[in-house]
This record gives sequence, structure tokens and C-alpha cells, in this order.
Amino acid sequence: MCIMGAKHIKQEAMRMSNETTHLMDLTVRDYVVDLASKKPAPGGGSAAALAGGLAVALGEMVGNFTVGKKKYAAVEGEVRPALERLPELRGQLLELVDQDAEAYRAVGAAYGMDKDTDEEKERRAVAIEAALKAAAEVPRQVVLRVEEALGELPVLLEKGNANLASDVGVAAKLGMAAAECAWLNVEVNLALIEDADYVARLREEMKESLAAAEKMSLASWEATVTQVCR
Repeated sequence: MCIMGAKHIKQEAMRMSNETTHLMDLTVRDYVVDLASKKPAPGGGSAAALAGGLAVALGEMVGNFTVGKKKYAAVEGEVRPALERLPELRGQLLELVDQDAEAYRAVGAAYGMDKDTDEEKERRAVAIEAALKAAAEVPRQVVLRVEEALGELPVLLEKGNANLASDVGVAAKLGMAAAECAWLNVEVNLALIEDADYVARLREEMKESLAAAEKMSLASWEATVTQVCR
């Protein structure tokens, strides 16, 4: 599947090199319509970043329904750090929704460079390598930001508003889906990158990050199910 994606990325990146729409300026309905269309953007990388942002927002919501509530005054100090960090992560993930599209415009521009002479071919190869690394960096950041956000969920489930426990579980599952899908988009780019050391380094980092995210997501999900379904 990664190999097919690697071949497809060249064509789609070149198609979208002239697209300038800021995805986060669209309504939810228009974003989904664009996602379903034949437009090269948004695609899976953008959708993964958005899913991550939604997961973080759910955790943030639980915090907002906890801090400032008289019933939860005793635990406010424990919940507040998560509530302070999650908005930053949400903002970063939503920025990545657009950055994913921007990165592929750069890839498209690199593939579209002249390649008639040896010198042009060399410049084009260097530009493509740099653009692909930048494109891999976007979903990499999605994985890392979601991993951090998942680490904030346990306190929200244990100390947060009990009426919103199920939302913590949804955040855990949605966040993990976002991380896995972002990882897949990292791999699509790595399949085209020539720098073997860079590829090996990112693959190792993603392996560790995904393992940590999966552990946290599963723990929060199982704890939520236990709490909700008792």
C-alpha cells in the first residue's frame, strides 16, 4: 500500500502545486465536500491532522467542564495543566491541516522543475529531496503532537467531569486513529526519499512514538469503558 501511495504522490503533488485555498477557512461541510472531491487536497494527511485536532478538542472540552465548577474545585489544580496545554496542541494540529497541503504544493513545484540538462536534473533532484523531507515532517508532527495529547487524557478521566467520561474515550480512539494515519503519510514520503540515514531515523522515531501512543490510547479507552459500562 505504501508503494502505491509513493507513486501516486508524484502525480497528485504536481496537480495541486497551484492550489492556494486555506483549508481551515472552509466550513466543515465544504471541507468534507473537498475531501470527497477529485481535488488533490485535502487528502489523508490533512484529514489525519484534523482528526488529531478533534481528539484534542474533546479532551479540552472535558477540562473546560471541570475547571471552575464548584463540584470539582478540589481537583482543579490537577486538571488545569492539561487544560492549559491542550489548546496549544489543538492549534498546532489545525495548522498542520493546512501545512500538509502547503508541503505538497512544494513537492509538486519541485517535480515540475526543468530537467533538460544535467545541471537542471541535479537541482531538481535536490529540490525534490528537500520537499519530500518537508512533506514527511508534517505528518511526523501530527504523530508527536497527538502522542503528547494522549498523555493528558488520564487525569481528565480520573479527575474530570464524570458526565463527560465517554468523551475522553472518544478522544483516545480518535487520537490513535489520527496518529496511525499520519504515520502512514510519513511512510509514503519516506518511500521516495534517497537519504537512507534520514529514513531510518524517522522510522525508528515513529515506531517508538506510535507504541507509546497506542499504550496510552488503549489504557484510556479501557478505563473509559470500565467507567461508563459498569
